[in-house]
Amino acid sequence: MDVWKRNLAVLWLAQFLVMAAMNQIMPFLPFLLTRELGLSDARDVHVWTGLIFGVNFLPALLVAPLWGNLADRYGRKLMILRSGFGMAIANGLMGFVQTPEQLLLLRFLNGMISGFIPASIALVSTNTPRERVGTALGVLQSGGVAGTILGPALGGLLADRIGFRALFWVTGGALLFATLIVLFFVRETNLPSPAARPAGGGFRRDAARILATRPLPALFASSLFVQFALVALMPVLALYTETLLGKEEGAAFWAGVVMGMTGVANMLASPVLGRFSDRFGGERVLVGSLVAGSAFMFLHALVESVGGLMVARFLFGLAAGGLMPSINALIREKAPAGMESRTYGLANSATFFGNMVGPIVGGAVSGLFGMRAVFVFSGAVLLADAALAWREIVPAYRRKAASPPADRGEAPAAVKPPAGFGATAPRRPSGR
Repeated sequence: MDVWKRNLAVLWLAQFLVMAAMNQIMPFLPFLLTRELGLSDARDVHVWTGLIFGVNFLPALLVAPLWGNLADRYGRKLMILRSGFGMAIANGLMGFVQTPEQLLLLRFLNGMISGFIPASIALVSTNTPRERVGTALGVLQSGGVAGTILGPALGGLLADRIGFRALFWVTGGALLFATLIVLFFVRETNLPSPAARPAGGGFRRDAARILATRPLPALFASSLFVQFALVALMPVLALYTETLLGKEEGAAFWAGVVMGMTGVANMLASPVLGRFSDRFGGERVLVGSLVAGSAFMFLHALVESVGGLMVARFLFGLAAGGLMPSINALIREKAPAGMESRTYGLANSATFFGNMVGPIVGGAVSGLFGMRAVFVFSGAVLLADAALAWREIVPAYRRKAASPPADRGEAPAAVKPPAGFGATAPRRPSGR
């Protein structure tokens, strides 16, 4: 088996384990606070749940460029191992907390050392033949989505048998196992060379060079808007399901099914749309997915039954399967040579910012205008993102053939590329 294919298979499994582990406890955080940490006031439970969930993203947003810089210096695999071992320890310690404050502190620490998924994306994108990057990133995303789907169900089953505290120990164990298989079975062939390592000058210089490379700022903004639109629904989706159901009994079960429909569709569509990205261009898949996703998001506001909501979520999941894989593949094409991980670090900061702000704005829109308005708002954000992509991203890739290699600091065409990477192979048929 080719090295890049083995890397993809191992990292698919690792992402599945990481996302399943991380999602098996967070949905049940209110139960942990009330049953294990002694909170009884409903308002306190809501406040602490929001703080403990959201605090993970603040340090992650701030340190993502730092981890990207180190990845470009010393390799992406090292960053996966750093994050994996660190998160395994942090989550294991969460099983011993006695107060909400202690859990909040460990979640903050977890956010500081996180980065397993972004580093995996960077490793796959830089160690896969260029003409297969879109397909590989689509397959990789399907592993994370599968874990996200199964995590809550697994957590619910385990919580009834071993308790909520023990879920943290299971999470820590799963993270440790995922990290060990990366340590022993992933081989990073495209390591940064000493000559390509940044010689100093700081974050500002690196960021200025990256942000001066079009259309990277537009791609960062697109990833922010996508994540913002996705998580803005989180405060209302379960309540919206209960409203459509018309009763409290069974609402939690059906809310889980509704959420799972998106994940199943996303898992099915991501590899297919990744191949379309390689064949027809990631910018085309991105715009098409944004327009379709916007239409299906508007459909959420029109449904009158749980069955209709399930259909809308499944259709949206199909469209969403082409969003982040396309963005990541397009970033890989335009990232300055030797600065790929730093470029992904800035992209991840944008994504984390969307994760932070989305639920806050979604909750505010729901409070002011009602739950259906949240879906209209998110659909409008995706539609605006499609307009941004059409205006700023698509033209940059149409002009790709006319752009000199020196724009990205690449070697002249006469220089032989690294073996196995097909750097000179066109991404699309000539004549486009």
